[in-house]
Amino acid sequence: MSDPRRKVPRTDTVLAEPQVAAAEQRLGRSLVKRAVADAQQRARIGEIAPDAVFDAVLDALPETASGLHPVLNATGVLLHTNLGRAPLSAAAREALLAAAGTTDVELDLITGGRGRRGRGALDALAAAVPPAGAVHVVNNGAAALVLAATALAAGREIVIARGELVEIGDGFRVPDLLTSTGARLREVGTTNRVSLADYACAVGENTAFVLKVHPSNFVISGFTAAVPVAQLRELGVPVVADIGSGLLASHPLLPDEPDAASMLAQGAALVTASGDKLLGGPQAGLLLGDAELVDRLRRHPLARALRVDKLTLAALEATLRGPATPTATALAADVDELRARAHRLAAGLAQHGLDAVAVDSDATVGGGGAPGVTLPSAAVSLPEHYAALLRTGRPAVLGRLDHGRCLLDLRALAPSADDELRAAVLACTS
Repeated sequence: MSDPRRKVPRTDTVLAEPQVAAAEQRLGRSLVKRAVADAQQRARIGEIAPDAVFDAVLDALPETASGLHPVLNATGVLLHTNLGRAPLSAAAREALLAAAGTTDVELDLITGGRGRRGRGALDALAAAVPPAGAVHVVNNGAAALVLAATALAAGREIVIARGELVEIGDGFRVPDLLTSTGARLREVGTTNRVSLADYACAVGENTAFVLKVHPSNFVISGFTAAVPVAQLRELGVPVVADIGSGLLASHPLLPDEPDAASMLAQGAALVTASGDKLLGGPQAGLLLGDAELVDRLRRHPLARALRVDKLTLAALEATLRGPATPTATALAADVDELRARAHRLAAGLAQHGLDAVAVDSDATVGGGGAPGVTLPSAAVSLPEHYAALLRTGRPAVLGRLDHGRCLLDLRALAPSADDELRAAVLACTS
C-alpha cells in the first residue's frame, strides 16, 4: 500500500496555483511559504486530506502582510484602548494613503526649499483652538507631558495635587514619568481635597510650574475639593494643564470634561492632550499654549526624539479639517435609532433560528475620557458562547458579556456596519 503522504502536493505545485501565486505578490513569499508548509504538515499527520492543502493555505493567509486584524467594536466602549482607541474617519484614512508614498512633508513646492514640517496639521490644530498662541505635536500624550517637564522643569520642582498623581494604564504612572525627566515633585493637599492655599505654600523660587492633571479614568465623589486653572494662574508661575482626552472645545454631552480652549482661556500657559481619544484622530500628543513656551519645547533636543511621522501628520490634519469623526458621530448617536437598528438585527437573526433579542444597553466613552458618563445605547443579546466565536471570526467582532449573555452594543458601530455584523453572527452558526 502506498504511503498517503506521497499524495501531499509539492511546495512548488502549491505556489504555482494562481490564487496562491497572487497572494504571494500581495503578502510576500516567506509568509505564503510558511502557510504552505503548515498546510502540508497538517496533511502529513492526517489532520486534513492531501487534496485540501490548497484550500487550507488560502484559509490561513491573512488579508494583509500585517498581523493586525480588523475588529468590529461592539463593546459599547467608544474609545477602546485594546482596539487602538479612536477609529479614523474616511478622510483621515484617505490622507494616510496619500502620504504613504513620497510627499512634501518637509518641502516647499513653490520655492523648492525646505518647508516647515507638518505645517498643514499644525495650522489646522491652531485654527481649531484659537486661544493657543502656538501649537506643537509629538508622538503621544505621555510624550507631550514628558517634553514639557524636561524642557521646563529638569532639576526644578513641579507642584501637583496628590489626588492627581494618576496611573494612566499598563502600570505607567504620571509621577514616574515626571521624575524620570529629572524634575522633582512637590505634592500638595490630600487624596480628595486640595486648596489654593496648599498650592501657595508650596510655590517658591524652585517651582518650574504648577501641573493640573485631569483624572480622566476615574471619579472621586463625596467630600472633595479641587482648584480650577483660573485660580491657579494667580500663583505667579506657569500652569500646565494635562487634559488627557483631547477635547479641543466644550461638548454639550460632556460638561465635566475639560477642553483645551477653555483651559487656555482660564489662564493655562500650556495644555497637553492626546490625539486618539475624543478628538478622534491618530495617536499623537498635542501641546497648545503660550507661543514662547511652545517654541522652547519645539526647539528642545528631546523634541526630535518625539517627532511624529508623515502618516500621523496627514491623519491629524484630515481629522481636524475633515467631516465629523466616527467618535463624534458615535457620541451624538440617537438612542431611538440605535434601538431600531438593534430590533432589525435581532429580528433578522431570529428568522434564522438564533436566540437573538434587542435590549437596552449602557455605553461609555472609555479610553481615559469622560469617566462616570453613561451613554444610553441598544444592543443585540445572544447566548454567551457567541462571544468567543465572534472574537475569532473574520472579521473579528468584540462584544461584552453581561449576565450570561453576549451583548453586541451598536453605539460604537456605524449603521453601515450592520450588514457585516449580521453576516459575522450568521457565520458562527453555520
